Amino acid sequence: MARIAILGDIHSNLDALNAVLDDCRAQGAEEFLCTGDIVGYNACPHECLQMVRELGCPVMMGNHDFYVGCESLNLDDFNPHAAMVVKWTREQLSVDEIEYLRKLPFSITLKGITLVHATMDRPENFGYVFDNLQAQANFTNQKTPVCFHGHTHCPMIYEHSIHGVYRIDPQDFKLQLGRKYFINVGSVGQPRDGDPRATYVIYDNLAKVVSFRRVEYDIAAAQARIRAAGLPERLAERLAEGH
Repeated sequence: MARIAILGDIHSNLDALNAVLDDCRAQGAEEFLCTGDIVGYNACPHECLQMVRELGCPVMMGNHDFYVGCESLNLDDFNPHAAMVVKWTREQLSVDEIEYLRKLPFSITLKGITLVHATMDRPENFGYVFDNLQAQANFTNQKTPVCFHGHTHCPMIYEHSIHGVYRIDPQDFKLQLGRKYFINVGSVGQPRDGDPRATYVIYDNLAKVVSFRRVEYDIAAAQARIRAAGLPERLAERLAEGH
């Protein structure tokens, strides 16, 4: 592996995914990894799922992938908007596509890289990491120097050394020998860090350099798809807000 594009939280946003894949090619990405949540929130689950499958890359089980794939799951305690989109998404996908989601792994390790949607401590529970203490629990279970994840939709680097755990704002960053890194790649389809641009990571596995990419895409087109599908208006609005 050399230049690897790591995508996460695509959330059925076809316009964002197309723009990101164009940028990946422009950046010379040779391989792809996906931290999960292909579906949910936006209006193109079938198209996004098809495109990710065509990449032939490892894909992790995201919580929305799990909700859609587990058709027996009771949605009564869910946020009403989230429950509506899960039910709607199931209706858009084929039996084969739902089976694909159902069989996704919760984590994987390959060539010194770990991939997970949420955290390595009980990845099936989909816990959130927003601070150093929460990151510490992940490092206890992380065996490789670098682990890429998503779930919060907020890009971030957490570094573990003999001095403790530190949070580093997203930036081009060279990994240091003898330390561990837990890196949130941000969200392709629904950013929540105040920047509405699609976000992903390029990792140069030879130079050990992580680069965060911000990509402009046609937000108005994605919003129009949401409205045309009859999905909640709030899901369209938040794309422009980046929250």
